Amino acid sequence: MIELQPKPQQRIYFASDFHLGVNARHSSLEREKEIVKWLEKCRHDAQAIFLVGDLFDFWFEYKHSIPKGYTRFLGKLAELSDDGIELHIFTGNHDLWMFGYLEKELGAKVYREPQQLKINDVLIWIGHGDGIGSGDKGYKFLKRIFTNSFYQWLFQWLHPNIGIGLAHFWSGKSRAQTKNHEQEFLGDDEWIWSYCKNMQQKQPHHYYIFGHRHLPLNLDVHPGGTYINLGEWLHSYSYATYENGEIKMEYWNAN
Repeated sequence: MIELQPKPQQRIYFASDFHLGVNARHSSLEREKEIVKWLEKCRHDAQAIFLVGDLFDFWFEYKHSIPKGYTRFLGKLAELSDDGIELHIFTGNHDLWMFGYLEKELGAKVYREPQQLKINDVLIWIGHGDGIGSGDKGYKFLKRIFTNSFYQWLFQWLHPNIGIGLAHFWSGKSRAQTKNHEQEFLGDDEWIWSYCKNMQQKQPHHYYIFGHRHLPLNLDVHPGGTYINLGEWLHSYSYATYENGEIKMEYWNAN
């Protein structure tokens, strides 16, 4: 369990799905600059910042190299960490391959599975959201391959020009297949919401916080819970804040 006890004037921030490396409403570089501005805002009252997966459209840590770029983003995270702000990072389906670099360079805590988070007396279940609940057996099969140490060892022997190129091709193909449904509310077929409702019957929480879905959501989970999907920073620039016992959705006004 992750336990936090912010002071009355402090906030906890949550965001996910930056997908740095791919262009959308703004170019990746323009979006990175907006994220840095948002992080600078957080700096003034944050006790902790939770980045809940898919920060990068692709990320693989080779033994002696990482994907180029993202210097503004990583530099700002290092600055916040040096200021004493806790950084909690969850891997997503696009950036599964974190092998210690962010922990070492940023002092971040990296999680690969959903975690229980307790802020004062508020109990939260938090994770990226990929591969949870029933269904999506095809992706769950692929995830077992992607997280298998043998296949990761094989991939690292590809030259980064080839490996990263293949990964971006795969990511673009996947996005082309799903982009028409990303902003569409699926009602009772919202699988993460269904997962939260089932979990609430067995192990109640006040909040469930996930990303992955690319749709900002704030839905009731009976009895007594709330499901928040953090949305994304490709178009909506949405995030959530905890303050004085309450978590609420907010939006960054990107120029």
